Amino acid sequence: MKLYNSLTRKREDFVPNHPEIVKMYTCGPTVYHYAHIGNLRSYIMEDILDRYLRYSGYNLKRVMNITDVGHLTSDADEGEDKMLKGAQREHKSVMEIAKFYTDAFFSDCAKLGIRTPDVVEPATNCIDDYIRIISKLMDTGYAYFAGGNVYFDTSKLERYYVFNDFSAEDLDVGVREGVEEDTNKRNKNDFVLWFTKSKFEDQALKWDSPWGVGYPGWHIECSGISMKHLGEDLDIHCGGIDNAFPHHTNEIAQSESYLGHKWCNYWMHVLHLNTKGGKMSKSKGEFLTVSLLEQKGYDPRAYRLFCLQSHYRKILVFDWENLDNAQLAYSKLIARIAALKPGDGELDQAAFDALKKRFTDALDNDLNTSLAVTALYDVLKYQTNDATKLAAIADFDSVLSLDLIARADKKREELKKQTVTAGEFTIVSESGESDAEVEAKIRARQDAKKAKNYAEADRIRDELKAAGIEVTDIPHGAKWKRI
Repeated sequence: MKLYNSLTRKREDFVPNHPEIVKMYTCGPTVYHYAHIGNLRSYIMEDILDRYLRYSGYNLKRVMNITDVGHLTSDADEGEDKMLKGAQREHKSVMEIAKFYTDAFFSDCAKLGIRTPDVVEPATNCIDDYIRIISKLMDTGYAYFAGGNVYFDTSKLERYYVFNDFSAEDLDVGVREGVEEDTNKRNKNDFVLWFTKSKFEDQALKWDSPWGVGYPGWHIECSGISMKHLGEDLDIHCGGIDNAFPHHTNEIAQSESYLGHKWCNYWMHVLHLNTKGGKMSKSKGEFLTVSLLEQKGYDPRAYRLFCLQSHYRKILVFDWENLDNAQLAYSKLIARIAALKPGDGELDQAAFDALKKRFTDALDNDLNTSLAVTALYDVLKYQTNDATKLAAIADFDSVLSLDLIARADKKREELKKQTVTAGEFTIVSESGESDAEVEAKIRARQDAKKAKNYAEADRIRDELKAAGIEVTDIPHGAKWKRI
């Protein structure tokens, strides 16, 4: 299995630190608002990696944090605390906000077929772990106290920008325009490990520490939670590409300075889901959530398929037309699987193995989900019996998590009910989709035929054909498909 490693900027064979276990950490949500579907693209792709490692026989332990304190709106050390901002917006306590949006996040994940990691740890559970790490960094000279806060001293590092190469002149560019410079920092790239009341007088959550009453910075939480549950080395660390800097850069700086050795071998970053207007965000344009997709009639698994049809290291552009195409493709896929006959023959092992090789070759190639979906369609076209096809689809879907077999079983039962409704005019879509406008015209055509107005019936059929709809008469009804 080869994975692209953001740290080395090349594809590498995946070799775990320990043969008996793979240790994987994924950055979780900051639970101050609903996750938008751009955020959720990252979690879908991390879920594919999680499932494929298990599918490939690895014993995986995956840990994810829940950020409920310390994440400022700039993603660095400036701006408001996101949790406090969410609490003020909704006139609730920070912990009420955290509970509500944590539950909402996992509800969205369930709808998208994303499994819950083995360990999910809120940041507020691990304050003692952060204090222990920060204390050692202070003792060893990697951190300093200034203006009431504890900062990590990036000048102590041989190389700070591990994911990108910058010149010394570039470092000044990293300071955001319109943000007041933190004059407590010795270097502009230093970052906060622990805030005290000198930063926010009204911070809702705060704890005693050797440096005064305060709260941890955002970056320290992932280091602390990972070490608590996965020990001093890590195989794979995942997140969206916007986490690479400053969040993951700072995690590496503090973790390796604390440990005295390399911390994580492989870094996986998922690129953005953009709209045609640019990067998706909670503050710009229509706030695209799973709930909004459902309100507009889309199946969340169709959105998952939409994401899988592209590679995770490519920017994916979202618009409603693209999602329409994914929804139609998903409906047609379910209908084609529903047309297969369970129990039709014995498992053809040679055919199953050949199909599986196409699937694993795709995912072994840096999680190429686009080719993995192609391998899924290859199953439907393969010259073998339906029992073998259904076995291969079920096997592949343990990774793809598109709920194909259960949805096909349901569709098969619906079709049975449609065909046994005696005396009623039944309209069946070959793709399994529904279209009220098309169905209304088919019924109007049937009414014209019953009235012996065959010219009108032919006119409606020609109108449908011109719109790309082919209608075929069946006993007690009609079936249609797009051509």
